Parts: sequence; structure tokens; C-alpha cells
Amino acid sequence: MRLEPITWERLTGQLAARIADLPPRTPAGAERPWLRVGVDGAPPVRPGVLAERLAEALRVRGRPVQLVAVDGFLRAASLRFEFGKRDPDAYYDLWYDAGALWREVFDPLEPGGDGLVLPDLRTSAADRPTRSARVPLPPGGVLLLHGPFLLGRWFPFDLSVHLGLSAGALRRQTEPDEQWKLPAFARYEEEAGPQLAADVFVRADDPRRPAWNGSAGHP
Repeated sequence: MRLEPITWERLTGQLAARIADLPPRTPAGAERPWLRVGVDGAPPVRPGVLAERLAEALRVRGRPVQLVAVDGFLRAASLRFEFGKRDPDAYYDLWYDAGALWREVFDPLEPGGDGLVLPDLRTSAADRPTRSARVPLPPGGVLLLHGPFLLGRWFPFDLSVHLGLSAGALRRQTEPDEQWKLPAFARYEEEAGPQLAADVFVRADDPRRPAWNGSAGHP
């Protein structure tokens, strides 16, 4: 895959323009009352930072935005830690509540939905539901879901971005007490192929000099 150097500022602007230019209907003719964008990446690459920059750029363009972090949709500790607190397969398979994301985030944004998105359900801060209120996202608004392991789950993204690190860069940028998660990300690369599955791929081995696949995968 050919990658082109780009700055984070230019990348944010290019992505915001691409999202804002998405037609109101998909190529299959389905309505797009809301846009659903995924910013996927391992914690060291900080997908939430790009999502926040993108949210600001879209709001400047007059688009309402709702940010949702997958870390706000953790399963209960009894499920996450069934095989111990440092099991990489459990981290990949059990930590994140994909069913709740479908039910509470994506389903309300389907055609005919009410646009009421739950911003979070359960976080690591306390092993109980957050009881957050649902947030209305007006028609024409954009959902920005960010975090790890977003691809390969059939989430209905209108645009997906994968922030990728080589295995060596991921190892170097992962804190020592988080190294146990590395096999989960190796498995994700093998099973989901996020570099090819995403509409936009950004290589961020050197956070000062990202590169991306440019116009490849343009919707």
C-alpha cells in the first residue's frame, strides 16, 4: 500500500471535508439521516485525540457531533476478568460490549431511529452502570466512535479510519504494565485486517510524521 506523508492538521481537515461531503444516501440508496464514523486504534496511538480534533473541525462546518469512546462500553468485571486480569484473548473477546454498542449507539441512528445516543454504559472507574442520560443527535449529525478493535464487528460505519502501528512501534509505545495486551492486537491484525478493512489507513509509527493512504478507499 502506498502511503503519503501528511500532518495531523491536514489529515483532520481532509477527513472532515470527506465526511461533510458524504451524500445523503448510500450507493445502495439507503438514507443517511446520521453519519457514523469510526476512529480505530490501539491506546498508544490515541484514537480519541484524532476523534476530538475531527469533532471540532466538523462543528466548525456546522455539523452536530457526538463523541463516544468504546472504553465507556466495558462489560462487567466478572466477565472481563473471568480468565484473569491480564488475559489477551479475554481483552479482545470479552472486554467490550459490542451488543450494547449496537443497541444503544447504532440502532438509534438507523433510518426511523430517534437519534438518542447513550454516551457511555460502564467504565473502568467503577464496576457499575454509569446511568448517563441519552443525548439527542440531530438529523445530519455525526457519531464519532473511537477506540480499539472497532473493525471486523460489522459496525455500520459510513467512514472508518484505522490508526496503525507496526508491531515494533506498538511494542515500543506500549507501557511495560500494558505489554500483556500485545497478543490481542496481533490477533486483531490477523483476524480483522484493519489496515485493509478501514476506508482510511494512517500509519503513525512516528507520531510526528504520520502517513496515510490518501484518496484510496474514498466512499
